[in-house]
Amino acid sequence: MAFSKSQIPFTAQHYLVCGTEDCENNCQFYCNPCHRQMCEQCRDEHQKSPETKNHEVVSYQQRKRQLPEVKCQIHVNRYVDMLCEQCHVPVCSKCATKDHVGHTFIDLETVYAEKCAIYLDKITQIEEYFLPTSQDLLKSTKTDSTEIKRIMENIRTSMRAEAESLKKLVDAVTSDNIKQVNEQEKYLLQLLYSQEIKYNDYNSYLNELAKKFHGYLSSKNLQTLICDGTMNLKIDPIPETTKPVSPIFTAGQYSKEDVTKLLGRVTVPDTKPEIRKIKTMETHSTQLKPRGNQKKQDRVKSDVKLTLSLSSSVTKVKEYTVPGVGCVYHISLGKSGRLWGSDDNGNLVETDLQGNQLQKIQTSGTDGYHTVTQDGDLIYTDIKNKVINRITQDDTITKFIKTGDWEPLSIHSSHINGDILVGMIKVIEAKVTRYNKTGKEIQNIQRDNKGQELYRNPNYITENINGDICTSDYNKQAVVVVNKSGQHRFSYTGQGSVFWPFGICTDLLGHIIVCNGCFGNDSLDIIDQDGRFLSLLLTRQQGIRRCGLCVDDENNLHVRHCYTNRVTVYKYLQ
Repeated sequence: MAFSKSQIPFTAQHYLVCGTEDCENNCQFYCNPCHRQMCEQCRDEHQKSPETKNHEVVSYQQRKRQLPEVKCQIHVNRYVDMLCEQCHVPVCSKCATKDHVGHTFIDLETVYAEKCAIYLDKITQIEEYFLPTSQDLLKSTKTDSTEIKRIMENIRTSMRAEAESLKKLVDAVTSDNIKQVNEQEKYLLQLLYSQEIKYNDYNSYLNELAKKFHGYLSSKNLQTLICDGTMNLKIDPIPETTKPVSPIFTAGQYSKEDVTKLLGRVTVPDTKPEIRKIKTMETHSTQLKPRGNQKKQDRVKSDVKLTLSLSSSVTKVKEYTVPGVGCVYHISLGKSGRLWGSDDNGNLVETDLQGNQLQKIQTSGTDGYHTVTQDGDLIYTDIKNKVINRITQDDTITKFIKTGDWEPLSIHSSHINGDILVGMIKVIEAKVTRYNKTGKEIQNIQRDNKGQELYRNPNYITENINGDICTSDYNKQAVVVVNKSGQHRFSYTGQGSVFWPFGICTDLLGHIIVCNGCFGNDSLDIIDQDGRFLSLLLTRQQGIRRCGLCVDDENNLHVRHCYTNRVTVYKYLQ
């Protein structure tokens, strides 16, 4: 093992040679009675000699330390070699007979060797446990420092994105307002212009009438003046017009707090800082144990759940595009702000929330045929080849699961235990199959307790927080919900006469959100985990059409815009 200067062990020594005269071999052993270091050959000779064959010869590391020659402070011609048990001081033989009469003594060399052994053991603990462990913790703090910088940069990026999104919204609203003002101005000016023409015509009429009357006055024909003139004295009334009402601009009433609510704020969770886990000295492990991040995340989610509720209104947060697809039919959110979007032509695209395309592949899927696993990999169904593929985070594509005679349609990776739920069809049959995260088949769900088929075309599938499997089946015109054991719990068939379910997702509160793609009556329905209808989140007027949807880690709802590659993000919980 190599050491830097700052890491050289306290017990490091120079090259040791044998203590036997004229022997230059490497020292490996030590004779405790003789206090002599020796090589292997000299040790063998030493132990064969009749005078030294009973000597205690040990490895050099296990040697007894030789007592240093220290002269007695009282009897300067003698060396201390005993320890008085009563006085706990080192003494020489003369001190023992003169100043410590009646006391008991211990061989000082033995005590010295024992103390040295204790110190060597402590040095070993420092070198093999405390120092490596502290260095690992130092590395951990440096790793955390890098992670904090990354998180903070992501926060800054999100803030800029939020601000840019708000700027675009402000520009859009301002543009709409100015357009409305322009249209109002055009209408009012046309109205006033028509009134102007009306008064100009009336004024001309009056001038002609006055001219006519002047003619009567200058006429010498009395008959005309007396008879004809008095018969045409009627003057048409002045036309009535209305004064237009000018529109009024009401300035927005907002404060810094209102803008903060729109742009978001940075908060520090009110949770106790986690103590860094230190490996036990007994194990001398060189690998730090996991620091319990999953438990912390679960605790934070639980705290958030207690404070959330369904909002009385839905607020548009932002909008982004998925390049490379014609129309977004399904969305799978990945890690680090990335997502996968697909259309009905088999185009599957990975992008970030700024709309930058990261990769694109061609598949045979249409509806809810892809999902992101707990490890951050994407898995998707290949209907044509009847397999499920995996795309790892280094963009490697492998065949993961073969489904035999069944065509895999929809797929979902459980956030609870990593199991994989797959909706499948075969001729006129349909089922939901559960695989574990390694791809082993562990459950098939096809019929209810009465032997009736549960599914016809499970085109979208998800899992609720209680383990329920929620399947959107538009051929059956129902959301079919079974518990984790496969027992049918309920089927939701919408609020109108026709219900065509498409995209489906669940949230932290156990709500089930499903898109009703019934033409002319499109909506996003939200029901509780027992199938009770709660409300219509969005309707056709907000652009809802047979859409894919999902809920992110910040409890925002992502909904694809009507027949485009735009996705709108809404806040519906408060």
